[in-house]
Amino acid sequence: MEVAVDRDGEVAVISVSGDVDLYTSPGMRKAIAAQTKKKTPVIVIDLEGVDYMDSSGVATLVEGLQLVGRYGGRFRIAGLKPSVHEVFELSRLDRVFAIFATRHEAVAAG
Repeated sequence: MEVAVDRDGEVAVISVSGDVDLYTSPGMRKAIAAQTKKKTPVIVIDLEGVDYMDSSGVATLVEGLQLVGRYGGRFRIAGLKPSVHEVFELSRLDRVFAIFATRHEAVAAG
């Protein structure tokens, strides 16, 4: 798994590629935590490059949502492939997260 962070003003886009599982999710958690410590107003998690995510990856995103909520920031997810989107639907987290088709839509949402 690879994680890259692109910061543009109030928005940080964390791009993730590869499988997100028990062994790799700590890398994503570290990137999210770094942005929440800075109280970044908008954090977008771009998962376009992710083909597989297990429950530990989902738990990492839930944790990120909670951390951002503590300071009133916005946490968005973008670019879910059908296989990953299904995980969110089955757990009903598609109703909890702000999910966008692309990172550009997530950033433009204000």
